Amino acid sequence: MIERKIVWSDAAKSGLALGGVSIAYMLITTLLSMIKGGTAASILVNVSSVLLWAFKFILCIRLMKFFMQKFAGAHEGVSNSDSFRFGTVTALLSALIYSAFFLAWISFIQPDMLAESIETAKAGYADALPEAQLDAMDDMLGKLPNIMFFVNLFWCWLFGTVLAAIFSREIPPRNPFKE
Repeated sequence: MIERKIVWSDAAKSGLALGGVSIAYMLITTLLSMIKGGTAASILVNVSSVLLWAFKFILCIRLMKFFMQKFAGAHEGVSNSDSFRFGTVTALLSALIYSAFFLAWISFIQPDMLAESIETAKAGYADALPEAQLDAMDDMLGKLPNIMFFVNLFWCWLFGTVLAAIFSREIPPRNPFKE
């Protein structure tokens, strides 16, 4: 069994890389959304955003597998259980980095983003919802950054844990004829 200190140390580096990919995606799509223009520019921005998301999704999956293989190859005696533990810690640290950046972004860099979203939602549902529920949306605005932090943290960690469970079954490779 690999020491926890080694798992956390290697996972911190991997988590930083995976979190960096998600942060880069967020920044690029934010910059793309600032492009003003006609219908053609809007379509191009939307298509680019979808393609970037697909690229980020595939890149994160491949990076997770790469980091898990690298961890198993760098340390002798790594079991499938050690590989899974490394993957879950990597997922947790990556999720923490991305969620913390997102919280800082919506709290300090672009604080009006959530208020604008709430106003858009209220305008869209003005005819369908009673006044009390529309007012509740305003009350929720102060809690929304914290809620989004924990939702992001949980979702990213869950996704990474599922990947770790899938990949750890074959990292390191099993040899049925070893014994």
